[in-house]
Amino acid sequence: MLGRNSHRRTYDVDAAERRSVSSAPGLAACPLMHLFTASRSSTGLVHHERNHMNTSRNQRLRLGTSRRRAVALTAVGGVLASAGMAGLGPVGAQASSHREAPAIGGLPQYDNTDTYAFRSPDRRKSVTLVANWLPFEEPAGGPNFYSFATDARYNIKIDNDGDAKPDITYRWTFKDHYRFKNTFLYNNGPVTSLKDKNLNFFQTYRLTKVENGKSTVLVKSRKVAPSFVGDASMPDYGKLQNLASTKVKDGKATLKSYTGQAEDPFFLDLRIFDLLYGGDLSEVGDDTLAGFNVQTVALQVPRGKLNGKGSVKKNPIIGVWSTTDKRRGCECANEGGGKFRQISRLGNPLVNEVVIPIKDKDKFNQSKPAGDAQFLKYVTNPEVPRLIEAIYGIDAPATPRNDLVAVFLTGVKGLNQPKNVTPSEQLRLNMSTPVTNKPNRLGVIGGDLQGFPNGRRLTDDVVDIELQVLEGELVGSKNKLGDAVNKNDVRFGDNFPYVAIPESGSSTMPHDPGAGAKNKNASSSQDTLVDRVAPASALGLGLLAMVGGAVGMVRRRRTGE
Repeated sequence: MLGRNSHRRTYDVDAAERRSVSSAPGLAACPLMHLFTASRSSTGLVHHERNHMNTSRNQRLRLGTSRRRAVALTAVGGVLASAGMAGLGPVGAQASSHREAPAIGGLPQYDNTDTYAFRSPDRRKSVTLVANWLPFEEPAGGPNFYSFATDARYNIKIDNDGDAKPDITYRWTFKDHYRFKNTFLYNNGPVTSLKDKNLNFFQTYRLTKVENGKSTVLVKSRKVAPSFVGDASMPDYGKLQNLASTKVKDGKATLKSYTGQAEDPFFLDLRIFDLLYGGDLSEVGDDTLAGFNVQTVALQVPRGKLNGKGSVKKNPIIGVWSTTDKRRGCECANEGGGKFRQISRLGNPLVNEVVIPIKDKDKFNQSKPAGDAQFLKYVTNPEVPRLIEAIYGIDAPATPRNDLVAVFLTGVKGLNQPKNVTPSEQLRLNMSTPVTNKPNRLGVIGGDLQGFPNGRRLTDDVVDIELQVLEGELVGSKNKLGDAVNKNDVRFGDNFPYVAIPESGSSTMPHDPGAGAKNKNASSSQDTLVDRVAPASALGLGLLAMVGGAVGMVRRRRTGE
């Protein structure tokens, strides 16, 4: 797997797998691939990605569409300004599932942040499942650093027959351990192994597989990788991550398991909350989650153990989502208590953030995929395009949006839609899609069939993908919307568990607040548009009196960088 700081090019596969693309189940008939070929290749918009390191962040907001019209930069009064202010919250809530609903916002240990599912690039007959919890972990946040809740069940669920019900559940539960309690320290000396007696606090986990109503314990008790307290406390955290990555037996099959802290792999700019990117588009292209950590579970599973029928060729498509169950009546980190209830749920990124309205966010988190018909209207008539139209003057696609039903609820026919599918919000993965050695951050709409929404890799730029799809990419409204953050701030690993090691508590600038003018994630191929209107302002900021280039949207060429 390529790191986000390495150069990546457009969709390709190695020679052996390139020969198999046409014969892979359903791929030749994939309508999105035909759409990509017709709309991109003929216009020459696909380019190799190069030289990303030198572009200023102040040039990186790209909220343009094809040049349909020229719009003069004039003051439009309080009506549009009010629409812009009203849109700040909903548009800006794109932190995948970080604090996305009222109830879960106050329960970070139980808060799903992201779910990933992809064919393992170095073990291609396996699938890697990754789920994260506890958003916005400040690296130096001691003395009580971060841990999983002990009154919770953390689940990754698999639907392998398209009926919107879990056929397999992988379930993690946790226990706390202290070696001594006569100190305030997390550790009382350098920690060089998971068994190191200097590590005062540690957790162990139990991993259970539930399939067809039968529970099998895969891991009885293994240690969790600790929080990265700092360089003095943990001089080689990479070694600790490797020690926490262990083999697991499931019958005759061998799985790999990792549980512990990781750098948050989700990347985007959240400063839309500051008067829509600073009021003058000066606050753009910053990875807001850079330097924050999360709690991670990762599991690498042979494909035949996931599809329920052994043969990937006969049954290649699975649906994946993660959930958190919390014990009723248990308000502290103690075991025991009442029955479990689901309080968090996550399949596709950004659904409960920008598709589901506030009144139903908690309901969605507590719901099951089989009941997702109740949320259909939010998919077919999404709010985000209407807000973008009000604020930026970019026409919203006509409704109902049946193209979004395929992306979010059924899978795309010919790519990752199961037979006789029950519409439900899941991350759907075709496990037979060939692995590419040159992933494109835009996934399927960038010509890379292995990427989102066909599963989700760590490097997929899901914010840009979903913005472009919401704005009509699949229904003839070609656009290049994006938040100008194209890759993670640190490189991912080449081997399991692939997630980056967490940010160290020793870092004096973990979130790099002074990097606004030297963003390493910028694209070098951008143009400033004067044919897209900037947000109007009635707040005395004088935005619309600026030169068009200073207040226009920054346009990206679709290079898949």
